[in-house]
Amino acid sequence: MDDQRCGKRVCSSSGGRFTSFGLFCVVFFTLAGAAAGFNLAAIPFDEGYSPLFGDGNLVRSPDGRAVRLLLDRFTGSGFISSSLYHHGFFSANIKLPSDYTAGICVAFYTSNGDVFEKRHDELDFEFLGNVEGKPWRFQTNLYGNGSTSRGREERYRLWFDPTKEFHRYSILWTSNTIIFYIDEVPIREVVRSDEMGGDFPSKPMSLYATIWDASSWATNGGKYKVNYKFAPFVAEFKDLVLEGCPVNPIQEVSAAEACAEKDAVLEGEDYAVITPERRSAMRKFRQRYMYYSYCYDTLRYPVPPPECVIVQSEKKRFKETGRLKFGGSHRRQSRRRSRTPVTTVSDDQSDM
Repeated sequence: MDDQRCGKRVCSSSGGRFTSFGLFCVVFFTLAGAAAGFNLAAIPFDEGYSPLFGDGNLVRSPDGRAVRLLLDRFTGSGFISSSLYHHGFFSANIKLPSDYTAGICVAFYTSNGDVFEKRHDELDFEFLGNVEGKPWRFQTNLYGNGSTSRGREERYRLWFDPTKEFHRYSILWTSNTIIFYIDEVPIREVVRSDEMGGDFPSKPMSLYATIWDASSWATNGGKYKVNYKFAPFVAEFKDLVLEGCPVNPIQEVSAAEACAEKDAVLEGEDYAVITPERRSAMRKFRQRYMYYSYCYDTLRYPVPPPECVIVQSEKKRFKETGRLKFGGSHRRQSRRRSRTPVTTVSDDQSDM
């Protein structure tokens, strides 16, 4: 968006009231202003990752620093970090498939479900496709110690088209804090509390990226399925970042002891601090683009989980289902995580 389109003439208020486009401009430039780039060191794919499934649908770039994940009628695809990490910063520039993408899930997440099947930890970005002409939606989630019955989903819209160009998505995980970032703008923060107990992820995790057919739930609760007439669907990843302490989950020395020095370095990085400017950008993002939060879903949680910080201005916008007051539905369904993840809650987007 150039200065002329979002200059004073277009974005100014009329009669003291902002137009919807004017409000978008205010939010856009507030978010953009908070997005000063982090000092990140990307690594080649083969130095930190390996194929997970659908090897024939995983295509490396000639320089080995980018990868394309394809979904066709035969299989999806995915990759996994070569090591598990005891805390870390996991990041990639991602571009999502365009046009008709209903039923597709592109996931960028950390998990240890292959090592700790019944008490796994997990941190998720899950991008949910849509019918042509309607935008992608996404959700973040977290689990600790197998707490899959206590989903902590939040769902959002984006302030840009994620199919047109690359945007950076990042997960910071330390011993006390989890922060989800988009383009260096924090969109969600979870601060560990004693009351959370084992629900806060604590065991070493790998980084995963996948594209797969989630027709049963991803778009309008499964109303719209993947249409393979538009295949292959391509998700692109580049500028891959793995910062943290690689560990052996069954090593004799505790991960906390072995990784104390690297944890201290991680917690001293710029992205580990939410400055006042970034906090303001996060608040504006959540006010404008979050359309579901488990913290306000009193049907699931009559008492909000202990990590929830109830913001009264947010609470006023949500119904008892945790969804925005302009409508929609909220339905639960069971879930068991594997290397190709399944969500706990269908994403009914008919109201969006």
